[in-house]
Amino acid sequence: MFLDVVDLRSFYAQPLGTMTRRLLGRAIRAHWRDAKGEYILGLGFATPYLGIFRDEGERTFAFMPGAQGVVKWPSASPTLSSLVSETALPLRDATIDRVLAVHALEMTPHAADMLREVWRVLSPGGKLLLVVPNRAGPWARMDSTPFGQGQPFSRTQLVSLLREALFTPVGWHEALWMPPFQRKWLLRAAPAWERVGKTLSLPFYGVHIVEATKQVWRPVPIKKTREVPVFAPGTAPA
Repeated sequence: MFLDVVDLRSFYAQPLGTMTRRLLGRAIRAHWRDAKGEYILGLGFATPYLGIFRDEGERTFAFMPGAQGVVKWPSASPTLSSLVSETALPLRDATIDRVLAVHALEMTPHAADMLREVWRVLSPGGKLLLVVPNRAGPWARMDSTPFGQGQPFSRTQLVSLLREALFTPVGWHEALWMPPFQRKWLLRAAPAWERVGKTLSLPFYGVHIVEATKQVWRPVPIKKTREVPVFAPGTAPA
């Protein structure tokens, strides 16, 4: 079940949310070092991490699920965020180069349908980057953060879901080894937690970050459930 957008925004306004955004932003950037001239879509509540691509992408915009709600993004510029159904994206086939999904897969009750819809709108060879709670990690057990809501996943479960939707996993990253608490001394030590966790390959990290590419080696039947308005990524949203 999707969290309300007010709760998500409140989390990222807190010290723990600020540190989370910093650590995950670095990990996301490590996967996508260069996105110049590409069409980039944020799905779920990805806006805390989309800003790093705004000056690079040809178009960078955010879709937020109807069950979650939407906020204006960016706050001081013409809006680039829209309220949509995560299983019926208002885009034509093969129009997006990259999709960043945060607080999306674990929240939706239609994970397979959402991934298939992302596959539809991605261009051939397009990239999907998923940030998903680790089923074995402490963050999935603490409902005081957004990563403690919805359905966490193991690596095996993610591989299975992606392959069923005709995605090929090509890169994995782990993040958030620090405990999900607001204590100041823990937050100050968060970068050290990340370094130790990566160095020792500790299993109790908070989130999976998996990059997958779109397979186009066989046709996929697309089930159209209803008519939706179609956005043209080449035009600026109103």
